[in-house]
Amino acid sequence: MAIAAAIILPIGLLFLLSGLIVNFIQVELYTDQETFGLMGKEHALVISNHRSDIDWLVGWVIAQRVGCLGSTIALAKKSISYLPVLGWSMWFSGYISLERSWAKDENTLKSGFQQLNDFHQPFWLAVFVEGTRFTHAKLLAAQEYATSAGLPIPRNVLIPRTKGFVAAVSHLRSFVPAIYNITFAIPKDKPRPTLLRMLRGCSSVVHVRVERRLMHELPEDESGIAQWCKDVFVVKDTLLERHLVTGTFGDQECQDIGRPKKSLLVVICWSCFLFFSAIKFFEWCPFSWGGVVFCAVFLVFVLVLMQILIVFSKSEKSIAPKVPPRNTLEENLLPA
Repeated sequence: MAIAAAIILPIGLLFLLSGLIVNFIQVELYTDQETFGLMGKEHALVISNHRSDIDWLVGWVIAQRVGCLGSTIALAKKSISYLPVLGWSMWFSGYISLERSWAKDENTLKSGFQQLNDFHQPFWLAVFVEGTRFTHAKLLAAQEYATSAGLPIPRNVLIPRTKGFVAAVSHLRSFVPAIYNITFAIPKDKPRPTLLRMLRGCSSVVHVRVERRLMHELPEDESGIAQWCKDVFVVKDTLLERHLVTGTFGDQECQDIGRPKKSLLVVICWSCFLFFSAIKFFEWCPFSWGGVVFCAVFLVFVLVLMQILIVFSKSEKSIAPKVPPRNTLEENLLPA
C-alpha cells in the first residue's frame, strides 16, 4: 500500500501542477450573447469537430469558465481510461467508455444516458462524432469515400459517424433542451496545439465557435437525426474554410471568457499542500532499497509510456491535406 501511494502521489502532483500550464491556452470564444448567457446553466449535448489532441482540454477550459467543469463528461474510447492519472480521472468523473463496437456499446450508452436523467446540476455531454482526430490520412480516406458515395467532399472535417449521436438524441431529448454545435479552429499563423507543445511550456491559441440549436427542432426519426448531423458538418466544413481565409469566425461576437483567478489559486494551494504532504510522507515511511528501485523503475515506465502515446499521435508532423481541385469541391459544398 505504501509503495502504491508513493507511485501515485508524484504522478498526481505532476498532473495538478500541469493545471498551471492550462492558463497558457488562449481560447477565443465566438457565439451570440444569448447562448453565452445560457452556457453552464442548462443541460446540453455538445458535438464538435476534432482538430487536435488537446480539443478535450480546450473544452475543459470553456466549461470551467462558465462554471460546469465538474459536470462535463464525454463519450470516450475505453483505452483512454487506462492512461495513468488523466484516464483515471475521466473514469472517476463518469465518462462513458466505448469499445467502438456497436454490439458492445449499445447497452453501455443506454445505461450511461439513463444515469444522466436525474443529474443534480447542469451537465455537458460531449460527443466527437467524427470518431477520431483529424489527420491527413484520415481526410484522404474520407474524401475517397465521399467521392464514391456522391457526398459533399470535405476539406477540413471528417464524415461524422452518427450512431452514437442518434442514440444520444433519442435518449436525451426529453430532458436536454439544447445541442451546442462547437467548431474548433486553429489560426493559420499559429502552430498547432499539442500535448507535446504544452509539456514544453509553449502557449497555444484556439478559436471556438458555439452555435446553440434547440433539441426539439431535430427530426424525430433516426435517419433524419443522422442526416441533420451530416448536414451540420458540411456547414462546419464551410465555416472552417472561411476561417482559413479570414482568421476569425466573423459571423459571431467574440465573448470575453476571462481568466478567473480563483481556479488558479485553488490549483496552487492544492499543489503546495500535496507537495508538503509528499515530503512528510517520505520522511515518515522508510523504504528499503528494493522498494525505492521498484518505484523509480515504475515511474520511468509510466513516463516513457505516456511519451510514446503522445508522440504516436504524430500531430506535430501532420502535413497539409491534399484535396481535389477547388472548383470540384465547391460544387459539392453547401452554400455558406
